Amino acid sequence: MRIRLLFIAILSALVCLPAQWYPEPIRLLFSDWFGAQDYRARPNSLAATELASEVACPEDLQAWREAQTIAGVDIRSSPTCVADNPSAVAAFVRGTNNVSQQVLLDSGLTPDAVEKGRDLDGDGDPDEIHIRLEVAELNGSSPDLNELTAQYAIAPGIKPGFWVFVPKTFGMATENFESLKARSILRVPSPAIRVEQGDKIKITLENSHYMPHTVHFHGVDHPFVDADGEGNDGVPITSEQPVMPGGVRTYDMQPRQTGTMFYHCHVQPQVHIMMGLQGLFIVEENRPDNWLQTLNVGAGQVRVPSVAVAEEFDREYDLQYLDIDRELNNLIQASSDPRVITEQMHNRYDITDATSDYFTINGRSFPYTFRESLVVTKPNEHIKLRVVNGGSSGIALHTHGHKVTTTHLDGVETNPAARVTRDVVWIASAQRVDLDLETTNDGLHSYGSGIWLFHDHQEKGITTDGVSPGGNISAIVYEEYLQENGWPKTQGVDYDPYFTEAYYRKELPVWGGLAGSVFLMVGTDRWMLLRLLGFALSLGMIIVLLLGFIRKRAH
Repeated sequence: MRIRLLFIAILSALVCLPAQWYPEPIRLLFSDWFGAQDYRARPNSLAATELASEVACPEDLQAWREAQTIAGVDIRSSPTCVADNPSAVAAFVRGTNNVSQQVLLDSGLTPDAVEKGRDLDGDGDPDEIHIRLEVAELNGSSPDLNELTAQYAIAPGIKPGFWVFVPKTFGMATENFESLKARSILRVPSPAIRVEQGDKIKITLENSHYMPHTVHFHGVDHPFVDADGEGNDGVPITSEQPVMPGGVRTYDMQPRQTGTMFYHCHVQPQVHIMMGLQGLFIVEENRPDNWLQTLNVGAGQVRVPSVAVAEEFDREYDLQYLDIDRELNNLIQASSDPRVITEQMHNRYDITDATSDYFTINGRSFPYTFRESLVVTKPNEHIKLRVVNGGSSGIALHTHGHKVTTTHLDGVETNPAARVTRDVVWIASAQRVDLDLETTNDGLHSYGSGIWLFHDHQEKGITTDGVSPGGNISAIVYEEYLQENGWPKTQGVDYDPYFTEAYYRKELPVWGGLAGSVFLMVGTDRWMLLRLLGFALSLGMIIVLLLGFIRKRAH
């Protein structure tokens, strides 16, 4: 009898052991018996590096966030954690051909990236603009390494492959010789382009990629052919041959109508657009001394708004939405052979079977959106939001704490009498909307200061591969709710788990942000109740054995 009791006590004690002490076969057996399918993937079995949280708001070591004057250009401060290179902003405004060698070196641009020429109408600003774009690959495979090259993360550990139009740059695609991380100027989305109504614009595509490409100016006033009779619409099946690798083509235009437009590649557009070859194209109203920020890398805050925008609005933001099918984008990670990629992408991949896995705003998913895609404001301001949906399905853009007014659709001003103010705006694929965000605390336009989310209210849009929070979540943040380093003064859950790769690999409990809570305990070890019962049984058996031993000694 004592032997049986001892055996039961040992078995009960074994149940009390921590999960990581069990051999893998035992854990698998328990998983089959009790249905605890994720018992093998407990957070306490993860490496410390996988659980280490990134710094939410990186230090601004180069002082890019500060308001400053470079090359005579007054550049507004960037209130968010991560800011654009102010030297590049200055070069985009003055023209890379009109700034000092030092500014050019600091910007990373070539002298001919954005050339600005003569003032033809005598109004104090250049009227001849020549923009040169290249094509970069991010998170692609390498014939020499087993790691991705020119790495760009949309969220912790999430690095789908991309192709993007980029301004013409010099030097390496990575930050330095020892890093595989892409330079900050090479990123998603392709830069927003700004030109002035009536200016003579040339945009040259220097195809530095292994795939043929074109540029189509969606909604932008441009002739079908240029002065030499060459195709000017960027559509291979009607207007021209695609620009082959190493080839060059220049597109000419002199836009007569203002508005928020779109540009994208039109070679195999069902895949090339979704790979990231797309960006905003804005035609600004003609004004005297209207020196435009010709390119806005990665969209977001416009640090040098146009004269017309500054006349009416306090701030301006470019917002570009994109959804990503991992099956498509990661094809460039499976091979570095263009022939294989072409076959897989253009023949084998079927967009009609596509499923969107990732959802971004300005090339990032939450929590990275809180680093650089916040709309920062203060009470009683007018904010201009230029929004494009570059994704494959519509988005229901919802603003918390505010109702926005649609002033333009697809670059065309809506009749003031017919304008609608609402907190959910439907934006179809490739559609652009201009929104007036008014922060007057009247219970309609604004409910007052705070940290108010805005996101796609189709719930899949706020996930990253099905994990929430993720996706295109961002926020309207009032300055009083912003820390000095640019991070919002949130009052909700702990953000540390969201800045770990393990969270978006689904290896951390969903309620991990509630430190010390019962949810965290249960999520960490679902067998807690079983262990407690095992411990009680084991203790009971040991007590019975001890009492029997004491009685025997007493007799």
